[in-house]
Amino acid sequence: MTASPSDLLREAQTRLERLTAQAEAGDLDRAIALLTEAIRDGGVIQAFGTGHSEAFAMEIAGRAGGLIPTNRIALRDIVLHGSRPAEVLTGSLEREPWVVEELMAATPVNPADAFVIASNSGVNGSIVGVALWAKEHGHPVIAVTSLEHTSRVEPKHPSGKRLSEIADVVIDNLAPYGDSTLEIAEGIGAGAISSITAAFIAQLLTLGVSRAIADGGETPPLYISANIPGGDEHNSALEDRYRDRIRRGA
Repeated sequence: MTASPSDLLREAQTRLERLTAQAEAGDLDRAIALLTEAIRDGGVIQAFGTGHSEAFAMEIAGRAGGLIPTNRIALRDIVLHGSRPAEVLTGSLEREPWVVEELMAATPVNPADAFVIASNSGVNGSIVGVALWAKEHGHPVIAVTSLEHTSRVEPKHPSGKRLSEIADVVIDNLAPYGDSTLEIAEGIGAGAISSITAAFIAQLLTLGVSRAIADGGETPPLYISANIPGGDEHNSALEDRYRDRIRRGA
């Protein structure tokens, strides 16, 4: 197999075209409806991902062209907003189920909030634990995961569940097992794709919710770039509506 830039482009383009077709066929409509309902009911969208899937949460919460009533949950919140020392923030923390109670205790959550959780494998303890916490507390959960990958690995949460088995809506990020799409040498791959497809899914959801709100005769609460005149003023005025419920840390 070759592994050129054109090959990587093909792998990305093929998947983005599939996601576009699925969205236009209405496959994301239920997720969009749940997120739209949360905002209309005064809730916010709680976005969570660990490792490289945190990039998905960053696409959902706190960026230009994104929805303002959104909050990004991150494992480091147990240090920044909890009582844990910084030393606890190791690469293996995402696998630990115990972190969930402390993480959610440090997160401002309203009964109307909806959760969007991204994980390529969908089996780590913190990911599954947050999804279970959200469901137990009456929140809808939307999962973005690789169905091919998650079906081939064992759950790391004591429940024995995968993210895809908990969520109300599951969106396949179309990444292959192991994430890489191109073979460099026997058994060695490159061209990881989940971050690219997840970012596109995040924007499809944002677009869908914004259109639904606009179709209902309201102005979607969207950020404009802080780097254009009036951007800070526009954004700050809308953020004030959700004061103490959304965080925009560094």
